[in-house]
Amino acid sequence: MDEITGTVARPDGTPLAFAALPGTGPTVVFLGGFHSDMEGSKALHLRDHCAARGRAFLRLDYSGHGSSGGVFEEGTIGAWAGDAALVIEARAPGPVVLVGSSMGGWIALLLARRWGEARVRGLIGIAAAPDFTELLIRPALTAEHRETLARDGVLREPSEYGNPIPITQRLLAEGAENLVLPGPIPYAGPVRLLQGMADPDVPWGHALRIMEALPGPDAELTLIKDGDHRLSRPQDLALLVRVLEALPA
Repeated sequence: MDEITGTVARPDGTPLAFAALPGTGPTVVFLGGFHSDMEGSKALHLRDHCAARGRAFLRLDYSGHGSSGGVFEEGTIGAWAGDAALVIEARAPGPVVLVGSSMGGWIALLLARRWGEARVRGLIGIAAAPDFTELLIRPALTAEHRETLARDGVLREPSEYGNPIPITQRLLAEGAENLVLPGPIPYAGPVRLLQGMADPDVPWGHALRIMEALPGPDAELTLIKDGDHRLSRPQDLALLVRVLEALPA
């Protein structure tokens, strides 16, 4: 069955793009990373896997990302989590399995905290980066970076993933209001974390912080020794699918 594509409007009128695949539930929801979009290899691989098995699947773009409206520099963690919640409520109102990549892992944890185990039947984090604004970005800021942020409100640093990615003062300040670590994170459902040990952006020790913050007994961490941040090689995608299919029904 073909995907249904469209937009969901925020209260301010900003259109949020989505692609929904009808099927049996719980709906698998892919939540992308910082400055990413729903056309990445992990999202599309999961879509194809779910399509082949008749499983419901949803992918989306936060405001300022991909095909959605809005300005990236105006976004924050809380706003993007709200975007995800709005689209999920509109297109997948029942039980869900949240799959969050990088920043999407933070958003998945915020939604799991909001909705609990009755709604979120499982959570998969791929190089999950909760609290990255506070724990990964802020400690790396130099005095020059801080001066630039104070003066311009935005910092544009080179990125190996393409054009410089803007880091705004607003993003850092608001991120501090949505921290989930050191926990405990009030979600006791099944959690599976996939983390590359060669990840240059999210150190694998960050995954241990998440594990320590989870109160439930059904949490597992898989370390991929040569895995990078994307975890989108064929073997990584195959692992992701195996982990998804092995979650409790």
